[in-house]
Amino acid sequence: MSKRNSQAAKTAARERLRQERERQAKRDKAKRQVIVAASAVAVLAAAGGIGYWIVQANKPAHWEALKNAKVTAPANTTGKDGTTVVIGKDSAKKTLKSYEDPRCPICAQFEQTVGSTVDKDVEDGKYKLQYVGATFLDDKLGGEGSKNALSALGAALNVSPQAFLDYKSALYAKKWHPEETDDKFKSDDYLIKIADTVPALKGNAKFQDAVKNGTYDAWAVAMSKKFDTNKDGVTGTPSFVMDGKKLGGGNVIMTVADFNKAVDAALKG
Repeated sequence: MSKRNSQAAKTAARERLRQERERQAKRDKAKRQVIVAASAVAVLAAAGGIGYWIVQANKPAHWEALKNAKVTAPANTTGKDGTTVVIGKDSAKKTLKSYEDPRCPICAQFEQTVGSTVDKDVEDGKYKLQYVGATFLDDKLGGEGSKNALSALGAALNVSPQAFLDYKSALYAKKWHPEETDDKFKSDDYLIKIADTVPALKGNAKFQDAVKNGTYDAWAVAMSKKFDTNKDGVTGTPSFVMDGKKLGGGNVIMTVADFNKAVDAALKG
């Protein structure tokens, strides 16, 4: 090989090597750019995720946010925000206030034992019944079952006073009432399933829509506030008050005989 050919070969080889190095450099640069971009996306995604959870954590809970919301009151109610619920004949001279929390197991026992007696007394015009719903067990035990069930009771009351009474009895029935630590009433489907045992509510689309849409959620919160600020000195459920006095001296009444004795004494007083 001539010196000229040898030199040309070396020059060509160096040129190929230079070109290959340039191509490799470009590949390395592109790779670094991909890595940087991916890292940036990951950081932004993480930041976005963290931001999302921060927003969620600081976002008021559904029921908490309803404290200042406009209240849609059910039919068959009176007073501020429709929180006065009185059922009975106009001819009845006195009114029995009944304080109950839907999750309360003692309320369930009372309803199962004495509930039918109360219903008959109201039907007979012995006295009117004023219902005051409480939801303190949600705060005490955690959950939202009391508030959700109270909202559903509002939907039943919107149908009729009798539907309300029948639905309240169904909620407290042994078959349906859960342990107080079981927040089963938070389920709209479960509340509707119970309602299907009540003739006036079975398959009632208007009632079901009100439960699913939370139509009376704000009303339930307002009713709960009425319990919390009651002037009868009631702090637990079930409690019964007539003429500003607690039946049974504030002790829990659990038998028909004790209830009748306390009511008769209150009616005479």
